[in-house]
Amino acid sequence: MKLNVLTLTAVIGLSFFATVSYAGELANGGWQPSDCGAKPAAPQVDASDVDSFNKSVAAINDWQQQAKLYFECLIKEANTDNNTIAESANREQAAYRQSVEAIAAEADAAKKKLDKR
Repeated sequence: MKLNVLTLTAVIGLSFFATVSYAGELANGGWQPSDCGAKPAAPQVDASDVDSFNKSVAAINDWQQQAKLYFECLIKEANTDNNTIAESANREQAAYRQSVEAIAAEADAAKKKLDKR
């Protein structure tokens, strides 16, 4: 009976992990968002003349809007991945505790049985 429950639990757990989506990508010791597009490059201020300066200020304003969207997306993806990691670790800890408790209960029952002999 216990084997069937453990098998069912394992199947449910594996199916959960198969449906979980991850937001970013972890590679080479760094994390990158996966669906935020390219990080906008910061523009340069051109102080060569008034017209060039005005154009660079307009480019800066545009860049600020693009950067805002990019970093909002980055934070959303990072939070999604952080939550996924924390939930996964919590599930693993709970499963470990459950295993320890089950083994302890089995050992106690065996000890009691053997003590009666």
